[in-house]
Amino acid sequence: MGGKKIFLPESELPRQWYNIAADMPTPMEPPLNPGTGEPLGPDDLAPIFPMPIIEQEVSQERWIDIPEEVLEKYLYWRPTPLYRAYQLEKHLETPAKIYFKNEGVSPAGSHKPNTAIAQAYYNKISGTKRITTETGAGQWGSALAMCCAMFGLECDVWMVKISYNQKPYRRIMMETWGAKCVASPSTLTKAGQKILDQDPDSPGSLGIAISEAVEAAVMDENAKYALGSVLNHVMLHQTVNGLETQKQMAIAGDYPDVVIGCCGGGSNFAGNCFPFVRDKIYGKNIDIIAVEPASCPTMTRGPFAYDFGDTVQMTPLLPMHTLGHGFVPEPIHAGGLRYHGMAPIISQLVLDNLIRPMAIQQLETFQAGITFARTEGFISAPETNHAIAVVIQEALKAKEEGKEKVILFNWSGHGLVDMAAYEAYMSGKLVDHTLAEDEIQRALENIASLPRPKQYTG
Repeated sequence: MGGKKIFLPESELPRQWYNIAADMPTPMEPPLNPGTGEPLGPDDLAPIFPMPIIEQEVSQERWIDIPEEVLEKYLYWRPTPLYRAYQLEKHLETPAKIYFKNEGVSPAGSHKPNTAIAQAYYNKISGTKRITTETGAGQWGSALAMCCAMFGLECDVWMVKISYNQKPYRRIMMETWGAKCVASPSTLTKAGQKILDQDPDSPGSLGIAISEAVEAAVMDENAKYALGSVLNHVMLHQTVNGLETQKQMAIAGDYPDVVIGCCGGGSNFAGNCFPFVRDKIYGKNIDIIAVEPASCPTMTRGPFAYDFGDTVQMTPLLPMHTLGHGFVPEPIHAGGLRYHGMAPIISQLVLDNLIRPMAIQQLETFQAGITFARTEGFISAPETNHAIAVVIQEALKAKEEGKEKVILFNWSGHGLVDMAAYEAYMSGKLVDHTLAEDEIQRALENIASLPRPKQYTG
C-alpha cells in the first residue's frame, strides 16, 4: 500500500481560477431579459450582483486572477488533501484505483466556501452591507454565513422549508456565524406569501427560496444577492479544487479514466471536473459523469430550454436543462440536489457529449454512503452519496471487465449534521421515487410560452 493522502504545500495553492468558457467547443447561448427577450446586459444584473461578479459572469478569459485577500482566506483550509480509497477498493475486490478529493475539511464542512469567500470579498469591496441568499440542505447557507462573518457583512438566508425542518443544526451553524435563517416559503416576502396562498403546506424548493432572496435584495439598496451554484462565476470559483487535484494526481503518478461528481445546480461537480473536461476537449480519453437524483432528473429527462432560475419568475431566462420553474421535487434528504434546473455551462457540455449524466435512486445512495463510512471512515453528505454510488458501480464494472481503471470523485462534504437522514434510512423510513413522465410534462407547461434556444431539445 502506498501513501493514503497526497498533500500540496500552501505555496502550490492555485493563484488563478479556470474559466472553461474559453475552451468550450460550442459557445453558450446567452441569458435573456424576460421582459424584452433580448440578450442580457450588465445593467440587467446590476440590481442583483456587484459589478466584479457581473464581469466574471460574462468573461471569456481562460484564467482569472484570485485576489490576494481571497487567497489568504483560502489558506484556512486549502489546499485540500487527495485520498486513495484503499479500503473501499479492497472491500469491492476491484482492480480499479479510487481517489477522492476531500472538500469536507473546510470550516463549513463542504466545497461551498470556495465561491462564498470570493462572493463575500467582491461584495465587500463594492460597498454591499448585506447579502441575501437561498439554501437547500444548508451547506451553501452555512458557508456564506461563515464568509460574510469574515468580511463583516450581514447575511440573510432563505432555507427550503423541508430541509429547515430536517436539518436544524444547519440553521444553528448559520446563526452561530451571525446569519439570519428563515424557512422558505415565508411571510416576509411577496414571493413567499404568494406561494403560501397557493399551498399553505408547501415544503418549499430552491426555486421558491431564490425568489424570496432575490426579492429581499432588490428591495434594499444596501443589499445584493449571492448564488451558491448554477451561474458561471460560481463554477469559475470552484475550479481551485480541480486545479489542485490535477497537481495531486500527477504526484500520485496517475491520471483518471473516470471522473465523477454529484450534480444539483452544478458547483461541486464543476469545481473538480472542469479542468479535466478541458483535457477531454483537447483529446484526453476520459469519462466524466454527473450524478443526479432520479426524483429530480434535470439532465437525464429535462429538455434543454430557456427557463427562469426561480419559481416566481424574477430572474433572467437561462439556457439550461430544466424541469420547469414551478417544479417542486420530492422531499428527499439530498436537499442540495433538489433544483429544477442545471447550470447553463454544464447543460451545454452535456449537449456536446463531454459530460455523461446519470440519475440514481435514493436508497442506493445511502447504501453507498454506509459502505464508504464502514470502509473509509468518513460519513458523507447525502448529496455526496450520489457520487459514491456511481463510483461503486464503476469500480465493480472494472472488476467485471478485469480493467485497472483510475476513478476520481469529489467528496464534496461531510454528513455529520445529516444523521437524521441516515437514521431514517437505517430504520426503513426512506423510499425510492422515480418522477412520473406526466409529472414532468405538467411541470414543463410553465415554459411552453418562453423563447426557445437554438439547441432546444423538448
